[in-house]
Amino acid sequence: MCRTKMAVDAADPNITRRRSSRRAQTTTPETPTRSSSKSETRLHPSTSNVTSSSYSYGGGTSSSYRLGSSIATAEASVSSRTSLSSLRNSLPENTHIYDFSEIRSATNNFLAKRFSSSSSSPSWRCSLRGKEVVVFQRKFRRSIQESELREKLSVIYRSHHMSIIKLLGASISGDYIYLAYDFMPGGNLADCLRNKRNPEFTVLSTWMSRMQIATDLSSGLDYIHNNAGLKINLVHKYVKSSSVIVTEPSFNAKICHFGTAELCGETVIEPKIVKDDKRSGEIQEVVSPESSPPTNLTRSNSRALQFEGVKGYMAPEFRGLATQKSDIYAFGVVILELLSGEEPVKYKFDKEKGNHVKTSIVDTAKFAVEGDGGDDSEVEWRLRRWVDRRLKDSFPVTVVEKLTRIALDCVDEDPNKRPNMSRVAGKISKLYLDSRKWADTIQVPTDFTSSFAPR
Repeated sequence: MCRTKMAVDAADPNITRRRSSRRAQTTTPETPTRSSSKSETRLHPSTSNVTSSSYSYGGGTSSSYRLGSSIATAEASVSSRTSLSSLRNSLPENTHIYDFSEIRSATNNFLAKRFSSSSSSPSWRCSLRGKEVVVFQRKFRRSIQESELREKLSVIYRSHHMSIIKLLGASISGDYIYLAYDFMPGGNLADCLRNKRNPEFTVLSTWMSRMQIATDLSSGLDYIHNNAGLKINLVHKYVKSSSVIVTEPSFNAKICHFGTAELCGETVIEPKIVKDDKRSGEIQEVVSPESSPPTNLTRSNSRALQFEGVKGYMAPEFRGLATQKSDIYAFGVVILELLSGEEPVKYKFDKEKGNHVKTSIVDTAKFAVEGDGGDDSEVEWRLRRWVDRRLKDSFPVTVVEKLTRIALDCVDEDPNKRPNMSRVAGKISKLYLDSRKWADTIQVPTDFTSSFAPR
């Protein structure tokens, strides 16, 4: 990657200060640490509050990066390095807390080509400390305490699951957090299902490839909801087909952006119910005091304060902050996408009425399973018409019906009626085994030869 002179100069804005510090050590060797500390305090006065228990990352006064301002970048770098110094030694497994100068250098001062145009937040594919990563820029949505940030970052970094793309580290500058995720080669699920250049083609042309993705997604989201957090139940928020990476050749699915919403304050943290073995099997509710949801965050007319959902994936009760129930709703929509190959919401022009009519994938799935409330004998016929035609009618109808009903349970308008992800993951795992048995029974016999050539 070609680096501009500005990027090279911005990579380490404190060279002059370190050289002057060496001269000071030569003159007064008995107090090198004290003079260095004073120098940092003068460079950025706000760093004097490092020992306080709260940081206003969501609306603080610390400087953020502005292109073309060397003073701003230097102050942001010092602020980032100083404010996170206490986190580096406290996080397990040596979590990477990057200096802001590392992020700027790796992204060529953010002049490098954007990694994805479909993402709502800027992202760059680059190399950090010898590892290929994707860096996402996100803005803090609320003030966050140091103890809460430390707890969440450590929990997310310690989370390991084959269906989740790992968060490698983070860097903070002003109101923004830069999250570095492991780069995973492959295509997102939305592009795999809907090829704009060739609508008749999909790499997911077999039923087992789609069941593999459904199984990976359910187990990964179940892990996030129920096993990743120690004291809290985590929320993903960004469950959608474009946030799922499909890898070849086994067509495994991996969930992107795990931890982004938690670190940016975009979720409602739910207490985890655990069993206390030390007190005769009593059930206790464990709540982290820093993780209680803010009371002043509601849907607002102000664009700066509004939390936006994704069209087609947003649960009816969504009011700005994501919950596990809204995650389950979005998961159900993704499963319906996987079955039908269609977008969550489509608009068709009605020539008679002269306007566009909205068609939801949830409504079409309900009709395929339930019809008009009459005879259920035509369920198989309706399902075969609704399921993606590119599967060429080669799928177990009974499994498709069960999986469709599970997805419809997940998109129930009443959040209290939606199943939890542990139950959903268990059912889908059983359907995967049923699909495997079906696939084994329909294999083409190998004891004779066949030819499709004209006779």
